[in-house]
Amino acid sequence: MTEALSRPRITVPLVMANKGSGKRLSMITAYDATFARIVDESGVDMILVGDSVGSVVQGVANTIPVTLEEMEYHVKLVSRANPRALVIGDLPFGSYQVNTEQAVRSAIRLVKAGAAAVKLEGGVTMFDTIAAISRVDIPVMGHIGLTPQSYHRMGGHRVQGRIDGREAGGRERLLEDAHSVEQSGAFAVVIEGVPRDLAKEITNKVSIPTIGIGAGPDCDGQVLVLHDILGLTQNTLKFTRKYADIRTTSVEACKQFVDEVRNGSWPDDDHSFH
Repeated sequence: MTEALSRPRITVPLVMANKGSGKRLSMITAYDATFARIVDESGVDMILVGDSVGSVVQGVANTIPVTLEEMEYHVKLVSRANPRALVIGDLPFGSYQVNTEQAVRSAIRLVKAGAAAVKLEGGVTMFDTIAAISRVDIPVMGHIGLTPQSYHRMGGHRVQGRIDGREAGGRERLLEDAHSVEQSGAFAVVIEGVPRDLAKEITNKVSIPTIGIGAGPDCDGQVLVLHDILGLTQNTLKFTRKYADIRTTSVEACKQFVDEVRNGSWPDDDHSFH
């Protein structure tokens, strides 16, 4: 029996119970069943079906064009792997900003597709939205700091919380955002693209787990995009790390296939039917 099958299934209460336990939580993105199985075998705690699928898989510049229907599709693919990790589905831009009723309906669709929880971006302005989704017993993970769906407001993907103030992106505002996400009923919060000291302060002040990405080592957990971990992308970002170079290996494997087809050595007799 593999570790993935023998370990207990991760649930929202188990994630929340890790706060203050000293155990660091891990979360990796995945967008299909094949990679979800691989990620789950690693023993990861959570699998995020992220709207980062837009830039990672679809080839668009940011996450804004991703639709709810596309997120449903990818949540279904990941859930078919039946992972022991907690599956979290991202609510894409435009699926929850109109009003709380829209947000609840969108969250229900991702849960019906196979997610055990949903994630959405925003702090103070999303208090009522997080509360409304939580009231129908759908767990919500918040997301503050560098919020990719705020691409145009930020003027690109820029580190947040470096300046003082209560305006969007200001240090005091981010502290308020974290408190708001906590008080509205979220079970955890992603902190992205903020100075390390601010992420540490937020982590120490809130009672729910913080999951960092580009937020230093002091959060309760960390998340990375799978394709960055595997070296499949050509992006070199300060807050990502290439743990393998699958891209180079893949190119070399495909090149070998092309060469063998051209020189007639593939397929050989052993790989032919008689």
